[in-house]
Amino acid sequence: MALTGRAALLAALGTLPVGIWEPGWTGILAVNGPLALACACDFALAAPVRRLGLTRSGDTSVRLGESVDVTLTVTNPSGRPLRARVRDAWPPSSWEPGTEKAASRHGLTVPPGERRRLTTRLRPTRRGDRQADRVTIRSYGPLGLFARQGTHKVPWTVRVLPPFTSRKHLPSKLARLRELDGRTSVLTRGEGTEFDSLRDYVPGDDTRSIDWRATARQSTVAVRTWRPERDRHILLVLDTGRTSAGRVGDAPRLDAAMDAALLLAALASRAGDRVDLLAYDRRVRALVQGRAAREVLPSLVNAMATLEPELVETDARGLAATALRSAPRSSLIVLLTTLDTAPVEEGLLPVLSQLTQRHTVLLASVADPHIAGMATARGDTDAVYEAAAAAQAQAERTRTAEQLRRRGVTVVDATPSELAPALADAYLTLKAAGRL
Repeated sequence: MALTGRAALLAALGTLPVGIWEPGWTGILAVNGPLALACACDFALAAPVRRLGLTRSGDTSVRLGESVDVTLTVTNPSGRPLRARVRDAWPPSSWEPGTEKAASRHGLTVPPGERRRLTTRLRPTRRGDRQADRVTIRSYGPLGLFARQGTHKVPWTVRVLPPFTSRKHLPSKLARLRELDGRTSVLTRGEGTEFDSLRDYVPGDDTRSIDWRATARQSTVAVRTWRPERDRHILLVLDTGRTSAGRVGDAPRLDAAMDAALLLAALASRAGDRVDLLAYDRRVRALVQGRAAREVLPSLVNAMATLEPELVETDARGLAATALRSAPRSSLIVLLTTLDTAPVEEGLLPVLSQLTQRHTVLLASVADPHIAGMATARGDTDAVYEAAAAAQAQAERTRTAEQLRRRGVTVVDATPSELAPALADAYLTLKAAGRL
C-alpha cells in the first residue's frame, strides 16, 4: 500500500502516532485518531489491483515517423469501483523525446464487474520491434488517502517498418517504365528486348528498326517496336557491415540504402521482374526469395524492419558466394554498399569477376552531402584545410568508381535524398539498353 500526498499533508497536521508501511520503508507519523480511521477505511475500499484482468489489442506495425494506437482493456472483477492511475510502459524509443510521460499515463475509473479501454499512442523513433513493458496500476480509495499498487505483464509487440520516403518518386518512374513498354512511345532495340509490333515511321526513328518486308506490302514505311523482356531476376544485396553504420545526416547509411532498395523493388515488380533480397555482413541477416509481385514489397519491408548495422568488416568472399547461390542464372545484382577505397580494393575487387562473369552488376553507394559542402568552403584557414580534405576524399571516391566501371560495373553514387531515384533511373537505363 502507499500513502498518498493528500494523506501525508493531513498527517503532518495530526497529533497521534500511527504506523504506516509501504515496500522498503516503515515509519511513524503523527496523525489523529479520526484520520487513522479514515485512512484505514479508504484503503479497505480501494479496488484490488492483482485481480484486475488486462488484455491488449490494436495495430502491430507502423512506419517509422508515423503514429500507432495500442488499446489496453482493463476488467474489474471485484465488487468495488476502480479509481486508478495507469502507467503503460514501453521502451523510450517508442515516443518522441519529451512526450513519454504524457502519452503513457492515464486516469481510469471502472465500475464493479465492468471493463474500460485505454489507448496509448506510440510514435516510434527507431526501426525494429518495440515490446510492451509492465503496466503499473495505482488504485485509490474514495477519499484518495491511500492507494494499492501493482504491476501486470501484458505482452504486445509493434514492428516499426522503414518509412519508404522515396515512394513519392514511384509515379514518375512508372511513367518512364510505361514508355519503355511501348504504351506511350517507341522503344529502341537492345539485347534484352522482344519484338512488340509495327507502326508507321516518324522522323527521328532508328533506321535499323525499319521492317522492309512490311514496308514493301504497304504505301508507308513501317518500323518495328520492341519491348524489354519481362521476368528477369533482380537480387538486391544490402551490405550490413561496419560501413553501413556511418551516419549521414540523421540516419545510418543502411537506412538510405534500404529506401533505395524499396523503390527499385516496387518499380521492378511492376515491370514484371522477380525481386529477391539478401542482407549480409559475415552471415546472412535477411533473405527474401520467390515472392509473387504483390508480395514483394510487404516482404521486403518486413525483413528490413529489424536489420541493424553490424560493427564488423563485411566478408566480401562470403557475400559473393552467397549472392551466386541466390542467383544461379543470369541476373541483375544490385550491391548497396560503400565506395570507400579500402573496403572496395581489399574486399570487393578481388571477388568481383565472380559476379560480373555471369551477371550484370550495379553498385549503389550513399554519398555524404557534408563532404560536398566542405569542398566549396573558403572562409578561413580551417575551411581551406577542410576543403582540401574533402577534395581528396572525393577524388578517391571517383577513382574507386572508375575502377569498378572498368570492370563492367554500373555505379550510382548519390546523397541519401537522391540515391533512390538515381538507382531507379540506372535500372531503367539498363532496361532500355536491353542489358536485362
